[in-house]
Amino acid sequence: MRLASVIGATLGTGLAAGAAMTTYALWEARQYTLRHVGLPVLPEGADPLRVLHLSDMHVVPSQHKKLDWIASLAALKPDLVVDTGDNLAHQRAVPAIVNALGTLLDVPGVFVHGSNDYYEPRLRNPIGYLLPDNGKRRTNVPELPWRDLSASFTKSGWLDLTNTRSSLTVKGIEFAFAGVDDPHLRLDDLSAVAGPADPAADVRLGVAHAPYLRVLDQFTADGYDAILAGHTHGGQVCLPGGRALATNCDIDPARARGLHTHTHGGRQAWLHVSAGLGTSPYTRIRIACRPEATLLTLTPRGASRR
Repeated sequence: MRLASVIGATLGTGLAAGAAMTTYALWEARQYTLRHVGLPVLPEGADPLRVLHLSDMHVVPSQHKKLDWIASLAALKPDLVVDTGDNLAHQRAVPAIVNALGTLLDVPGVFVHGSNDYYEPRLRNPIGYLLPDNGKRRTNVPELPWRDLSASFTKSGWLDLTNTRSSLTVKGIEFAFAGVDDPHLRLDDLSAVAGPADPAADVRLGVAHAPYLRVLDQFTADGYDAILAGHTHGGQVCLPGGRALATNCDIDPARARGLHTHTHGGRQAWLHVSAGLGTSPYTRIRIACRPEATLLTLTPRGASRR
């Protein structure tokens, strides 16, 4: 009888702890956070520029709190917006995204797509994210309206960086960009953007959805000053202190979010990986990794980060 009581109490405690953790994880997934990061890539003497990095919004039209928070970002008045994909999670998400972005679409911007812009999300075992990548991708599901999303963005003046290079002048600073389609689906065409980054540009930025090493290696070797990516959700379910358990790509967990460096071919580039704003609509949980957007303040080279 005593043993049965001990077992019962242990099970009860475990169930209570599990319920408490789930409740917390559901709550944290809605605690939208703005990060502030300094990025020293401007020419000497240049005035600071503010870049809003958005990623992994995974929008469902009924997610009013998320959409309202995204809409509030327009008050930051950034000089440039970089969207690194996975905006969609629903067939009717495009109007909701466009409405939430609002006047941010009037700001100079660039974008690429991620796998979840292309295909409908499906329920899957979240434990699978912690296992080694088996290379299988869920593409036998209906497509999402990514073409409508692209059209809305480009109509507003944002540059589509899908497997292409482009340039943009922002407040007198010449930006050279290279972007690739989603590396997670192996849609990245690195040969299309290969070659030295424009040496005449003031700032050279590489843009990708998923920070796979092959992409980071090429952008770094080609002389890009910084690379912006998303996809990892910062690990989404992390150990205390934010240590990621998995990245859903081949980047190391220590660089699953935030500002780091990447070295290849004798060169070094800054790497900013956004933990993103969303989750799968079927597993809206986060632990020790709040959903985020980042305001990157570009400063002259040699300036300290903050």
